[in-house]
Parts: sequence; C-alpha cells; structure tokens
Amino acid sequence: MSDGLPTRKKILELSGDMLKWQVYAIHTYPTDGLEAVMANTGPHLEYQHKMEEEGVYIAAGPHWADDEETWEGEGLIIVRAKNLADARRIAEEDPMHSSGARSFKVRPWLINEGSITVKVNFASNSREVS
Repeated sequence: MSDGLPTRKKILELSGDMLKWQVYAIHTYPTDGLEAVMANTGPHLEYQHKMEEEGVYIAAGPHWADDEETWEGEGLIIVRAKNLADARRIAEEDPMHSSGARSFKVRPWLINEGSITVKVNFASNSREVS
C-alpha cells in the first residue's frame, strides 16, 4: 500500500451502509498464575454484574484453552465506552485488574458484520441466543 496504513476515515467509508458500531475489546490475561485470579473472582463478577446493569458491558466471558475443556485464566470483555481512555478506565476499575491478578490490553473494535437472534418464550420463562 503506497499511501501508508488505511485511516479510520477510509475504513468507515469502505464500510458503506454496514453497522459501524464502535466498541472496545478488553483482552485480559493472568499475570502470575491462577491463584490470584481465583481469589479475585467474586469481586470481579460483582463488578461485571454492575457494569452489565449500567449498560456498559455488551459481552464478557472466559477464553477456553485450545482443548476446549480447561481454562488458563484469559478472558474477553466487550464494552461501550466514549473513547479508548474511557475503555481503559473501565478495565482498570475491574478488581481483577486493580488487584494485579490480571493484566489487560484494550483495542478499539468496529463491528460491521454478523448477526444475533434472541428468542424469548414468556410461558416457559426461557430465552435463547444464537
């Protein structure tokens, strides 16, 4: 590419009528094994619930290891934020990070493609997301 890296403006232009939903992905990693991670799970989940209730979290959860059966302490959190600095603040306030049990990296993410289906059955009080 002779003009250097594509700019945000160029990508948005190329995205046409796509969704163009700017969110932030927080990739989170254990800093020194799983003992501190497990010890901070309660406060971490309380914080996540609070962020969900406030409408900040879009999705969050663990990354399984490649065997799809075990967990090595990594996770991913997708948030609504005003900007990168705000997303970093959200991550820093998570007890898992403020305790030092995990470190994190925040990346801006533009969602353009994909779909989600939500089915709610009132009679059985059930829900399905696919």
